[in-house]
Amino acid sequence: MTEALALDRDASSGVSPRHLAFLLALFGGSATAWHLHAEFPVSVWRELFANSGAHDAHAAVLWYAALPRIAVSLIAGASLGLAGAVMQTVLRNPLAEPTTLGMSAGAALALTAATLWVPGLLAIGREFIAATGSAGAALVVFGLSWRQSLSPLRLVIAGLIVSLYCGALAAILTLFHYDHLQSVFVWGTGSLLQNDWSTTRYLLPRFVMALFVIALLLRPLSVMALEDESARSLGLSLRSIRLVSLGTAIALSAVVVSAVGVVGFVGLAASALAKLSGARTSRQRLFWAPLLGALLLWSADQFVELLGRGFSEIPTGSVTALMGAPLMLWLLPRLKQAIPPSMAADAAQRVPLEWLVLGCLLTLLLLLAWPMFAVGQSPEGWHFTQWTELQNVLSWRWPRFVAAVSAGAMLGIAGTLLQRLTGNPMASPEILGVSSGAALGVIVIVFAVAAPGRPMQICAAAIGAALTLAATFALARKSAFSPERMLLAGVALGSIFTGLVSFLITIGDPRTQLLLSWMAGSTSHVTSDDATIAAFIALTAMALAPLPTRWLAILTTGAANARAVGVDVAKARSILFALTAILTAVPTLLVGPLTFVGLMAPHILRMAGVQRPIPLCLGAAIVGALIMAVADWLGRNLLFPYQIPAGLLATFVGGPYFLWLMRSRAT
Repeated sequence: MTEALALDRDASSGVSPRHLAFLLALFGGSATAWHLHAEFPVSVWRELFANSGAHDAHAAVLWYAALPRIAVSLIAGASLGLAGAVMQTVLRNPLAEPTTLGMSAGAALALTAATLWVPGLLAIGREFIAATGSAGAALVVFGLSWRQSLSPLRLVIAGLIVSLYCGALAAILTLFHYDHLQSVFVWGTGSLLQNDWSTTRYLLPRFVMALFVIALLLRPLSVMALEDESARSLGLSLRSIRLVSLGTAIALSAVVVSAVGVVGFVGLAASALAKLSGARTSRQRLFWAPLLGALLLWSADQFVELLGRGFSEIPTGSVTALMGAPLMLWLLPRLKQAIPPSMAADAAQRVPLEWLVLGCLLTLLLLLAWPMFAVGQSPEGWHFTQWTELQNVLSWRWPRFVAAVSAGAMLGIAGTLLQRLTGNPMASPEILGVSSGAALGVIVIVFAVAAPGRPMQICAAAIGAALTLAATFALARKSAFSPERMLLAGVALGSIFTGLVSFLITIGDPRTQLLLSWMAGSTSHVTSDDATIAAFIALTAMALAPLPTRWLAILTTGAANARAVGVDVAKARSILFALTAILTAVPTLLVGPLTFVGLMAPHILRMAGVQRPIPLCLGAAIVGALIMAVADWLGRNLLFPYQIPAGLLATFVGGPYFLWLMRSRAT
């Protein structure tokens, strides 16, 4: 217990978890006192405590709305903070959080589907539907990882793919039924509005039970920070401990989601803030993360209340990201540790096999090119376009095909560079925040100009991406571009964007539908000039891919080893991060934010037996191009004359093959 209470402060930072908790408590307490004093005068408090059975209207609002809301924010924040700390400890990944294993996405999809197709189920209660969706997603994740003893890498990847699948399905439904899902949007960003104490009575005993279970697992969880071999040598049953600890965290997260909706960012931010402020060991983070999570959510919610009645419907989850992300950015320079290079080792490979895989993939892409140009739907149904007819429609079809292939190739290379550079399997191009910055630029121009044209949107997106990249580099420059600092800075900046988008969606402005369409990633507006530029950059990137091979091979062994062999670590990291950002920004500007391709293309290649840097970069480019080309073709034809954005369908194109690989490989 003394270890859990130890602060282990960074002497250079001057900030400890206790200081941070005090600051959050001071802000939350001040906001609460101000709000309660403004809304409820002293006479109301006297009435409340003088005769609890005969309240007037103001006392009833205080007792059944204001005070329960404070209690729920504290318990929900503590629950998410504890769940996030457990997941980051078990999965040994600073980017893990309650949404990592797909529970929130499963709950959102279940509620969306029920609202559209089985509205009668809503009479049972949203809690039951959300809990069912969360449980289903968790079962799929555990099932995919069971044969590998629930290894952290497999759990993370399985959780990501389930989250992407559920999120893509929900996004497709949202695009076609935007007007019917407004209440789901509010729920999906977390709303703490209360009418009685029932939610508090629902959450509190479950949080206490989960806290008790995690307290019993403190020693095993401390050992879980070691590698699997070391933990097994100490007699730890990895599968059992992971199942119990992750099951507890998942159940706790599902309870919160079913009660108040998806309150994002708190689970990740609470554990990250604990670590950034000096809680180095897993015991310290498990102690401080629930406290910081409770204070963060409480402070954000009371800030919303302080804004006044006109803002009372703003989901607290959106404001939490807007408050917690700047706090993470402020503490980020104090981070001293780096991510262990968990993906550093290059297994011995048969070189001819790698190039054979690449040759087969390239052949498949070339063979599919002609049917994608010639086969499609028309008002009369499916149609094979003859050469004479194709000349009339080629000017519309080739820019989309070239843009999709080029975007997929660039994101595949970017994902490979980022995952090898950081050693983190959850690292994907958009996590650097560049896509978020570009999207933020589009948001600004859409709301500032009455009818912005495509050139104006591209310029705004480019400015937003450049400013975000500059901010990320400025935060990480003093640490020689530490991979963990770059990732956390990107997550924090991206969370600010997510909070703003969630807020805009919930206010019901019709312009947000344009944003949703662009954010889904579509090639429908690509011009021939756009496609030519994208192809040139993609081909240049593939030609330059062999150049940083030495850096990629050495940096994955750690900064100390790289310096020992003469590598300028700061210079190498800055160049590779800049290249990754450029390869992410160009597809985002032309097509829109794309999530699946850069994340999963490198994993698909690794599972197919490709490990060395050059074949992995080139192979990921081809896989990304294949996924995007097929997704764009399906998006144009499945619901003709309506179009499904390729960015959403990319998950369904590459996902089945990826899941098949996961199930077919026992190690």
